[in-house]
Amino acid sequence: MAAAKIISHEDPKEYWSLKDFDIGRLLGEGKFGKVYLAREKQSGYVVALKIIFKEKLDKYRYHSHLRREIEIQHSLSHPNVLRLFAWFHDETRIFLVLEYAAGHELYKLLKDLKYFSEQRAATYIASLARALAYCHEKHVIHRDIKPENLLLDMEGHLKIADFGWAVQSSSKRRTMCGTIDYLAPEMIENKEHDHAVDNWTLGVLCYEFLYGVPPFEEHDQNDTFRRIMKVDLNFPSTPRVSPEAKDLITKLLVKDSSKRLSLKKILEHPWIVKNADLEQHDSK
Repeated sequence: MAAAKIISHEDPKEYWSLKDFDIGRLLGEGKFGKVYLAREKQSGYVVALKIIFKEKLDKYRYHSHLRREIEIQHSLSHPNVLRLFAWFHDETRIFLVLEYAAGHELYKLLKDLKYFSEQRAATYIASLARALAYCHEKHVIHRDIKPENLLLDMEGHLKIADFGWAVQSSSKRRTMCGTIDYLAPEMIENKEHDHAVDNWTLGVLCYEFLYGVPPFEEHDQNDTFRRIMKVDLNFPSTPRVSPEAKDLITKLLVKDSSKRLSLKKILEHPWIVKNADLEQHDSK
């Protein structure tokens, strides 16, 4: 594919600049900058160009954090992980050249549909399990899997798109990070954590995909923390969610991190085997 050659460090271009791209419409914006649709002029390859303002990085002391995020995401190559092809900077901005996922943002899709079918939910969980197994093999813990950080391409394949809280380490960590509704108990209790925090989050996501809300969500943050630490898990009564789906969720939302279902076992779980679209999460 053309992009692999032009946007790669195997056959590197010495210097990238904004002049190498035609800039299109705004795709979104966040705390540190904006993301635009762009086209690399020489090849015509369409990408997402993330523009980060250095003054914002200074304000929030985020330079080393961003460097780590770039290094981790650039090192990963998996069909369910958004590719970071290259980066460059000028006096005031940093530019990330990212794979363009032309489908829906998963957060918006879930909001529109209210909840997902078991087939769609299982396909997304299987895709995430595969992607996270790949990350964990490389000692990368994501630590912030949530709908807002997941994109879909034109074929509907899921892509993990944000590695802002990721860490590459083979030792246990102590930093509390991520998003409240998705935090594992060990993080809230300020205990050491490892890759099993991602397995917990898959349980939270599976529940949210099927019911439309995270399992421990409360208006008050402390009430959410209390429910997470107690694993106060309740399943609304509805015939559209099968006992097998509840079984998978229950086996992931386990307080003892060593007893959570492994990513390999998730992919072998009867609910996943029965419902997941293998073509979706096997797609290269």
